[in-house]
Amino acid sequence: MNKTSKKEKKIIVGITHGDFNGINYEIIMKAFSDNRLLDMFTPVIYGLSKVLAFNRKHFNFKDFNYNILKDTKNIPNKKVNIVNLSNEPVKIEFGKSTKEAGYYAVKALKVAVSDINSAKIDVLVTAPINKANAYSDDFPFSGHTDFLAKEYNRKEVLMLMVHNDIRIGTVTNHIALKDVASEISQEKIISKLLILEQSLKRDFAINKPKIAVLGLNPHAGDNGLIGNEEKEIIYPAIRNMKNRGSLVYGPFPADGFFGSGNHFKYDAVLAMYHDQGLIPFKLMADKGGVNYTAGLPIIRTSPAHGTAYDIAGLNKASEKSLREAIYLAIDIFKNRRKFDEENANPLEISKKM
Repeated sequence: MNKTSKKEKKIIVGITHGDFNGINYEIIMKAFSDNRLLDMFTPVIYGLSKVLAFNRKHFNFKDFNYNILKDTKNIPNKKVNIVNLSNEPVKIEFGKSTKEAGYYAVKALKVAVSDINSAKIDVLVTAPINKANAYSDDFPFSGHTDFLAKEYNRKEVLMLMVHNDIRIGTVTNHIALKDVASEISQEKIISKLLILEQSLKRDFAINKPKIAVLGLNPHAGDNGLIGNEEKEIIYPAIRNMKNRGSLVYGPFPADGFFGSGNHFKYDAVLAMYHDQGLIPFKLMADKGGVNYTAGLPIIRTSPAHGTAYDIAGLNKASEKSLREAIYLAIDIFKNRRKFDEENANPLEISKKM
């Protein structure tokens, strides 16, 4: 029997390089500028070793060292590892969107997902991609979230923005504002709330989570004067959750809710659409913050920012959000393991003994 228990095994964090013409290689190298991080976990970057070498020289990160892996069968500890996707030459153009960068962003994601599915890595952290150049016949998705939902056959997942004790999810994601109202239904809100509640329990170790739900319209509809969605769709969904025994409240007007600091009274907030939740979140998170995909069988986090073409190559990017994404993925991995152990079926445990 192997003497190394699961709890003693160092967590392996897979990091996809995203769009190599953005800030991703800069923030990856900055994130691992402190070698003490390698005592906590083992990083595996899915990217291009030539691009990493170029960035190392460009930014003059002489102290950044890495190990090129031939495969992920044996991943050494105490090293920053990179799975090299190709030895072909690539054109690096900081701040530009190119099909080549999109192709390798998607390739990194698919290889990393294959590895997490075969338990070669434990968690997945995705550096930002450019949705336009990544989109193709082989990747007909609006981003990581839609791809992962399809990969794991999930009808619904939840984009959950996390910074310390602030957690904001959205009912709709990357769709036009004019389409939001028609996309909102009782069924969809209930589905998102169920995912959120379970994630708060299993992923964030909150036993009895309190969730606030925002309205769709200004002033949460003003009792039907500015729209009926709150009365006809959102409140009935909240009532349904309450009938299940869940601590769900609202709908609250979004402006006053955040303006008065009421979000601190709840373990999470469910917004109706992207900007309603992400504008206040990004103001509060500043350069930190993490995008977490709740409702998946795997753990996937991402920095709460984009490719930042405007500052690519200028040594101005902050690694704070990427580092938070790594830490959150590790925390969720540990919380899930503990939750699953505590809630395991004793009959199933006896079968394994």
